[in-house]
Amino acid sequence: MAKTKNRSVKNEFYWDSNRYPCQTPPWGQLNAIDLNTGEFRWRSVLGEFDELTKRGVPKTGAPNLGGPIVTAGGLVFIGATNDRKFRAFDSATGAEIWTVRLPASGMATPVTYMGKKTRKQFVGIAAGGGNKYDSLFTGKLIVYSLP
Repeated sequence: MAKTKNRSVKNEFYWDSNRYPCQTPPWGQLNAIDLNTGEFRWRSVLGEFDELTKRGVPKTGAPNLGGPIVTAGGLVFIGATNDRKFRAFDSATGAEIWTVRLPASGMATPVTYMGKKTRKQFVGIAAGGGNKYDSLFTGKLIVYSLP
């Protein structure tokens, strides 16, 4: 029996010294697909580099890991980006309607639940950071109450 070497595949990212991807923006998007037709319903740029935004560069998008959730009230919540922000979008139009900065990147799919006593809806995300996109590591669970 011939011996084979165990070769692992190394995923490489191509970016410059500022960690900007070496391709034309957008560097991240959130897309909605009409499942009846297979067509895009909308596309929104997802994420930004604050230092580029401050210099007047239009929103570029940002590398991301993590998925969105959609609420019955028509909100799409997503962290995922290396800009350490948690966002809500209008599910019908793709318009970004709420953003908050997290203590670290939320590279996880958010969760939503109903409070037993309050009957309020909550949305939460693990803000752990720490991967190829974000050198800050933490272990926080951030939860918000919906009105």
